[in-house]
Amino acid sequence: MTIVTTQPKFKNADKPAVTPVAELAGVTKTYYKPDGSVMVTALDGLDLCIEQGEYVAIMGASGSGKSTLMNILGCLDQPTSGVYRLDGQEAASMSDEQLSAFRGRKIGFVFQAFNLIPQLMVEDNVAVPLFYQRVLKTQRQERAIKALEQVGLGDRVGHRPNELSGGQQQRAAIARALVTDPVVLMADEPTGNLDSKTGLAILEMFESLHEKGMTIIMVTHDDAIAKRCQRVIRLKDGQIEYDRRNQ
Repeated sequence: MTIVTTQPKFKNADKPAVTPVAELAGVTKTYYKPDGSVMVTALDGLDLCIEQGEYVAIMGASGSGKSTLMNILGCLDQPTSGVYRLDGQEAASMSDEQLSAFRGRKIGFVFQAFNLIPQLMVEDNVAVPLFYQRVLKTQRQERAIKALEQVGLGDRVGHRPNELSGGQQQRAAIARALVTDPVVLMADEPTGNLDSKTGLAILEMFESLHEKGMTIIMVTHDDAIAKRCQRVIRLKDGQIEYDRRNQ
């Protein structure tokens, strides 16, 4: 899907934030064959700093390392070497259990597939991350409804996912990502399953969240979508090919 629209202006484009949300220093990710030999080096000594409030597009061809980078940024995988800090804490120093809990608190994920549970009402879908954080049921319900209202779905409480349009389902997925008050929102091709008009509405929602101070990292293959972001990072062969800011 290609969305071509007038690009937004970023009020603070010339005033970068000073608080790092994600920092990578010399990060390498190597995958090995069963015999111990190197199969591929997906990331090769990557240095990257994403500051609070930035809206960043990650791009690159298949095999460039962008999926591996997002997995590390999202604390879904650990680097082979180097340092990764999220919100000032070093991810490599955590156990799997600690990392899982940390990821649940700090990161909101939005995927191309909405990944909603068909049997649950939309508000219960949104509340799922809070269940794993052991938030009380009454508080889960309150926060889920508030998140749905934030994305314009306050009137869809009590409905199941199959009663929602594709755009509404993605809004519900965004509400689920926001319900934990994360420090960063990570989106992987979030408009890939939507038509152009609905996809544009979702992009406008991301821009509204960014204007309110949310840090957003988005994987996209679409140059038109990347131009709507504040900063574009393109990977090639596990390294940064270019890192530029849109004006």
